[in-house]
Amino acid sequence: MHGPASPGWLLVTLCAATGAYCLLRMRSDVEEQRRAAGGEALMGFGMAAMAVPAAVYTPPSWAWSAYALVFGAAALRALWAARASTHHLHHLVGASAMVYMAVVMAASPGHHAGSGIPLLTGVLLLYFAGYVLLSGVRLVPVAAGSGTVGWGDRPELARACRLSMGIAMVAMLATL
Repeated sequence: MHGPASPGWLLVTLCAATGAYCLLRMRSDVEEQRRAAGGEALMGFGMAAMAVPAAVYTPPSWAWSAYALVFGAAALRALWAARASTHHLHHLVGASAMVYMAVVMAASPGHHAGSGIPLLTGVLLLYFAGYVLLSGVRLVPVAAGSGTVGWGDRPELARACRLSMGIAMVAMLATL
């Protein structure tokens, strides 16, 4: 993404840490949580890779196509999974946004996509800003059950990760 190096590195760190925690969540005993965590780990690490400041590392031109293919496949998987759970619709929007950003970056390497905010970027910004606000409201501590809850089954931490990725998506779209 195009933008100053310091905020870019903060974004990389936030996304990579979120991806790493999502990998820990994949150890959950609940199958649905494992599946969701896998998709969220992919998003976190993918966002971290895309957020590396261009002044530090400019990916080869083929990398944007690779991002588009990987996240296109993730979008198709989320579309398929959405038959069973509407939560996957958010994954579909997120993966599609990653495809969109990769396509824009491939078309305009090294500089901004143009003047103003294109319509699709604006729609995605509104969606993720709303998602961040809604996630923030939902980030009320959840009372744990009577047993010990493992790291992969902590709903408040999963919500915090989703909130972090939503904030990161807003930041990435804003710098597009």
